Amino acid sequence: MAHLPLRLRIALGLLVFLPATAVAEHLQAGDGLVFLCSVGAILPLAVLLSAATEELAVALGPTVGALLNALFGNATELIIALTALRAGLVEIVKASITGTLIANLLLALGLSLLVGGIGRREQTFQPVVARVNGTAMTLAVLAMLLPSLGGFGGEGSGGPQQFSQLVAWVLLLVYGLTLLFSLRTHRALYEVAEVEVAAATAEGHASQPLLPWLLVLVAATAGLAYASEVFVGVIEPVTERLGLSPLFAGVVVLPLLGGVAEYITAVSMARRNKMDLSVSVSLGSTLLVALLVVPALVLCGPLLGHPIDLSFSISQMVAIITAVVVSNLVSLDGRSDWLEGVLLLAAYVILAAGFYFQASPLG
Repeated sequence: MAHLPLRLRIALGLLVFLPATAVAEHLQAGDGLVFLCSVGAILPLAVLLSAATEELAVALGPTVGALLNALFGNATELIIALTALRAGLVEIVKASITGTLIANLLLALGLSLLVGGIGRREQTFQPVVARVNGTAMTLAVLAMLLPSLGGFGGEGSGGPQQFSQLVAWVLLLVYGLTLLFSLRTHRALYEVAEVEVAAATAEGHASQPLLPWLLVLVAATAGLAYASEVFVGVIEPVTERLGLSPLFAGVVVLPLLGGVAEYITAVSMARRNKMDLSVSVSLGSTLLVALLVVPALVLCGPLLGHPIDLSFSISQMVAIITAVVVSNLVSLDGRSDWLEGVLLLAAYVILAAGFYFQASPLG
């Protein structure tokens, strides 16, 4: 236990909230208590799932590791979103997509640049990840912008849904090609980040056997599925009682829960001046959401009885476009300082506040 990193020791301690969630739900202790317990359970499970994925990815090599990251890198967000989608909370799921994208591009990256830049004049990183991410995110924005503008037939025509499914397959194809780009044809461009991953893993503790981490991966995934189902069941009445709109809950609350592990990793690596790894975590997670999680939700929606398309509200599209443009302007030169981090965080706060005060319905 003593050799584990601090974040894992804290996560193991917080696992007490998982049985507490089961007890609170069984005793019908009230939506508020069930909500707090489920949030307390999701946070450590997300950290453990992320840690297990990192350990297995490093131990099994870049190719298998990339596949593991593809499957489990954003598993927390995907599990929560699929659970909400199965419950019929389609518009909250759409809001969570918006929130995850802007949180990764503005909050996680902004915190990393700010914390990493304190006490340092400037930090540098390979701009290739930012360049690939910027291009792919522009494609994703285009995919969401077209159905959001309308013109795909009436409400019951199925036009937006059919277009969204076509786009989902295209985005999945693009994601597969980005894996080919980073693992085969242009692997040398990513070697710095790979070296930092291995070094960061070796710094904190000695390499662990694979079986325990595999068990952690399976157990954390199962625990997340249960905690997410409980959380989704009470999120609407609790947020309504707190005076929060479903839009704000989807854009801010859900992404913060799902992305906490990536945020911790990105910020800690930035503080240790491992900016290639920090930027890779923040932007790579965004790429995973846009090109893998979003298509998965679109394709799984009809199977769960609640189809979801890529038609977003104007406010959500403005938020996504703003996040993509601002993060691209900051990261494309491969240099960063603490002031750029402040600017990204300010953009996130403004957008989050806008969703908090927005009185219009989700759609």
